[in-house]
Amino acid sequence: MRYALRRALHSLLLVAAVSLLSFLFAELAPGDFFSEMRLDPRLSPATIDAMRAQRGLNRPLPLRYLAWLGSVGRGEFGYSLAYNSAVGPLLVQRIPGTLLLTATATLAAWLLALPLGIWAASRRRAWTATALNGLLALLLSIPELLLAVVLLLFAAQTGWLPVGGMHSTGAESLSAAARLLDTVRHLAIPVAVLVLGMAPVLIRHVAAAMREVMDAPFALAARAHGVAPRRLLFRHLLPAALNPLVSLFGFSLGTLLSASLLVEVLVGWPGLGPLFLEAIFARDFALVLGVVMSSALMLIAGNLVADLLLYRVDPRIRVQ
Repeated sequence: MRYALRRALHSLLLVAAVSLLSFLFAELAPGDFFSEMRLDPRLSPATIDAMRAQRGLNRPLPLRYLAWLGSVGRGEFGYSLAYNSAVGPLLVQRIPGTLLLTATATLAAWLLALPLGIWAASRRRAWTATALNGLLALLLSIPELLLAVVLLLFAAQTGWLPVGGMHSTGAESLSAAARLLDTVRHLAIPVAVLVLGMAPVLIRHVAAAMREVMDAPFALAARAHGVAPRRLLFRHLLPAALNPLVSLFGFSLGTLLSASLLVEVLVGWPGLGPLFLEAIFARDFALVLGVVMSSALMLIAGNLVADLLLYRVDPRIRVQ
């Protein structure tokens, strides 16, 4: 419990630092939501200044930051000038889509990386392992943007998969099972892009971690004592390799979360990505801050879970 509380305190301090830096960067950016209005001859400078004052944009920077923190405490996360609404409800509508996409891609990537990484480590000198390494190197060299475009073109040409959105038109009238299947079909392309971009990295790390423990003295001694290969793998080797893999889980979650924002824009997935892009184009900095803080909170929470899992699986951390 002491370790968990300490890590939670570190996470809170990190959230506070991210919020302060994000607010400063947003405020130091040139222009704001009202900048383009000054080009409209129908609006006088006094009118625009009055509108800025109404939204509190003429107050000193520390006061604006404190006011924003107060809105965060109320769950509003500021006021979106582009949507004429509090930011909080807008985030609540989009966060489930991003979480669904990121969680599905993370699960699929690890379900693919663990068996392939273990298999590659156990057959390190076979030609099949060499072919797998060549395929992984090829996937690592392909940008995710190109992967998304190729898969979208494939889906558009074949018609086998939808090319955008989360649900088909009229999905509300379908049964629960049909709606679930429809969502899975819409998930296929963005998840495939994220998995193909992240799985090669995970497979290589899993294989490296497994090769390291396979050559350890305890593994050689277990083989000499006649321990069955399956028992040796699941009872001894895999638990010993979990330390770097659990740390890698936090890294993969952050990478997939950041990549999902771009993929969402490309495939029209209704998550935080399109909302973030619209906020940047509109210079709606309150909405930009809301998306940044939401992504940071999900990333920090994922790393906190990884730290707690690492504490559970590695007795050396508990002893320390």
